[in-house]
Amino acid sequence: MTQQCVIALDSGTTGNRSIIFDGRGKIIANFYYEFPQIFPAPAWVEQNPFDILHSALKSLQEAVYFCKNNNYDILSLGITNQRETSILWNKKTGKPVYNAIVWQCRRTEKICADFKNYAEIIKEKTGLFLDPYFSATKIKWIIDNISGVKESILKGDILFGTVDSWLLWNLTEEKNHFTDTSNASRTLLYNINTLQYDDELIDIFKIPANILPEVKNSNSCFGFLNKIYLKGNHNKKIPIIGILGDQQASLFAHASFDGGIVKNTYGTGLFVMAQSGKHPFKSDKLLSTIAWTIKNETYYALEGSIFTGGALIGWLKNGLKIIKSYSITSNIAKKLSDNDGVYFIPALSGLGAPYWNSKARGIITGITGKTTKENIVRAALESLAYSTKDVINELFNMPYKLRVDGKASENDFLMQFQSDILGIQVERTAVSEMTAFGIAGFSGIYSGLWSIEEYSKIYRIKKIFKPQMDENTRNILYDKWKQAISAALNLAE
Repeated sequence: MTQQCVIALDSGTTGNRSIIFDGRGKIIANFYYEFPQIFPAPAWVEQNPFDILHSALKSLQEAVYFCKNNNYDILSLGITNQRETSILWNKKTGKPVYNAIVWQCRRTEKICADFKNYAEIIKEKTGLFLDPYFSATKIKWIIDNISGVKESILKGDILFGTVDSWLLWNLTEEKNHFTDTSNASRTLLYNINTLQYDDELIDIFKIPANILPEVKNSNSCFGFLNKIYLKGNHNKKIPIIGILGDQQASLFAHASFDGGIVKNTYGTGLFVMAQSGKHPFKSDKLLSTIAWTIKNETYYALEGSIFTGGALIGWLKNGLKIIKSYSITSNIAKKLSDNDGVYFIPALSGLGAPYWNSKARGIITGITGKTTKENIVRAALESLAYSTKDVINELFNMPYKLRVDGKASENDFLMQFQSDILGIQVERTAVSEMTAFGIAGFSGIYSGLWSIEEYSKIYRIKKIFKPQMDENTRNILYDKWKQAISAALNLAE
């Protein structure tokens, strides 16, 4: 008997994953391929766009092949992606003009400094800060620095896209050049109040409008998967229904349309996000962004983007080489009774929310002759919890609980300390791949696999962490963290 399913293509910062979900929301199969990161200079991060495409395609082909051989009917494919990462390519040849400039890349700090007089206008229109994190300055850098790009733009040969648009253009037979509002809202070019690319912003950055993708509702049908990639493995047209930026997809998985939920994804970075309704919520220290647009109705979110999260633990393993695996860090931290006064400011790529200081660099404070590598590991884990608290303190209402996902959320020490330092309950989901689960739900709802009510019932909590720390201790620890933050900011000046 044929069973219906949806495929979620989760195109992340370090790899592509295609996951098949059945009608019960159960993961049937999971295919993952990493792609390399490129670091041409300090604080510069790039990826080969073809590495992104080919790893995505390989995972997709395996998922489709699995469905055919196991009697699953694919209702739709949904795409979720690393946001802000910017690619320009020649639409005649299909070749990128340069590597993808990744969201973490800080090469455009000088461009941001040159445009600082426009910072207020940009924040008012886009809800974003003038920061190298976002796409517009990356586009401008490519146009200004790569030979022949300006001339090709004048000929009408160049297209821009974030990773969703790059994948969509390559995966669809029609070469569809689209994006959705959640991704468009991260470019510094899209006005989240008028829901259009903004002529004034386009003029400020001198980015030609004709290279930008058409913006569609997040739940649109964006086209059909090109059969040439399926190698005869599937006879049915597979519609691509639903595109969301990765953090918006995670928010949808945790909260759907429940406005009372705050989520944090502990991935390469940390991404705290809460819905703010059908109107942008203005914040001096957080991002106002689009969560998603459904049937011409737009929902907004407030977000704190912390640039270095799980990447810090990766640096302990691969950079400092003081741990052999991620999994042992929880036990290392638990063996210590406290942090022994050691604090780690994880500004490996500058400080994001709520400080927005691209010049800040990581520091470790409180080191004495008795400080050990175990102290450093514990301080690194604690820094993720402190950074999260910094953002949550800026939300419109203090939540009564936090829902978490991402690889680092599997660390029991970190989750308990997160609950302790916030003084609220932390809930870890039973679904390990929440970004993929979010876009699968989004795609499945709008292809008819689930209703929103049915999808919401699939969500389950695996473990709850409740605060065990007294308020006085919490305040003392956090005050010392703020002192360490001040030291990092002073050094940046």
